[in-house]
Parts: sequence; C-alpha cells; structure tokens
Amino acid sequence: EITWDRLREKGVGFGDADKKIFEEKFENHKELSRKLSGQMFKGGLADTSDKVVRLHTTTHILHECLRRVLGKQVAQKGSNITSERLRFDFSHPEKLTDKEVAEIEKMVNEKIKEDLPVDASEMTYKEAIKNGALAFFGEKYPERVKVYTIGGPTSKERFSAEVCGGPHVSHTGEIGRVRIIKHEKVGAGVVRIYADVD
Repeated sequence: EITWDRLREKGVGFGDADKKIFEEKFENHKELSRKLSGQMFKGGLADTSDKVVRLHTTTHILHECLRRVLGKQVAQKGSNITSERLRFDFSHPEKLTDKEVAEIEKMVNEKIKEDLPVDASEMTYKEAIKNGALAFFGEKYPERVKVYTIGGPTSKERFSAEVCGGPHVSHTGEIGRVRIIKHEKVGAGVVRIYADVD
C-alpha cells in the first residue's frame, strides 16, 4: 500500500490489473523463499560442498575455543554456513574485545595446524551427554545420536566433542587458515562471529 501511494504521488498509474500481477508475483516469491528455506541442511548448512564442510568443522573448533577463552558458560545459539563464510551465534554478555578475537583466532588456527583427527561415533543421547559431548539449540534429539570428536576418542586426547549430524573433514589440517572477519552483539546476551577460510 505504501509503494502504491508513493507511485500515485509521482503520477505513476497502478490499476487493479497491475495490483493483481504484483500480488501473483509476490506470492510466487514467497513460495520460492519457503522452498529455499526448506532446502537448508539441518545445522544451518547451505549445501555439502568442500568449503561448507570445512567451515562446518570449523564451528566445532571455534565453539570450544570460545569456551576456553571466554568461559564454559558459552553456548552455541545457532549457525549459518555458506560457501562464502560461517556465521556463529553464541551466548555472551558483551561484545568481544580485539584482544579476545585475536586470541580465539590464534587458538583455532593452532588446532587446525595440529591436524587433529575428526571422528564420529554413534551412541544414545544420554551416553553422549554423560561422556561430555556438547548439545545445544534447544533441539529435540533422537534416542541415538552421532557424536563428533576432534583430537582423539578419550577425554584426555580430545579437544572437543559435540552431538552433530555432520558432515565434517577427516582431519583439521584440511580446513585451511581461519580468519574472523567480523563480530558483533546481536541481542541480549548473544554475540555473532563471521569467519572465513583461505
């Protein structure tokens, strides 16, 4: 309605036939948007291309690095991964400092350089939590889940463990160098990080 009013102010005619065409096109656009949203992979992955898989594994490393630098209260609130970048939301009361960002980025790249193994194992959800695997998003998990560990199967060897549906690289060295390109506070107690890999 606002658009039509503006067009009328500028002397541009917009009759009933035009409105009907507009409404049809708008409905088609909404339907396409719904279909594209439905095609998004669980976990916020746009597809399963090589770069998306590398960035997805990066979220696991990033999550653990955030917890080690900022504190164990950090919890993932969501992620969105495309072939251009990863977006990672997590709980934290304030915007990160440049020093914290540099420390987190350095730790992420150190773990990548160590070329740690990335392994998957299936178990019950209760077993996964008992063994220290992280699980968030407020999701309802099935009775049996897949747990991805980075660094080794035992608690002493491993760097991180998360309940996740995949896909992932087999070794962290496949990821490449990670750069944190942007960070911002996006709501009460939520911070967002954007990162990419070379």
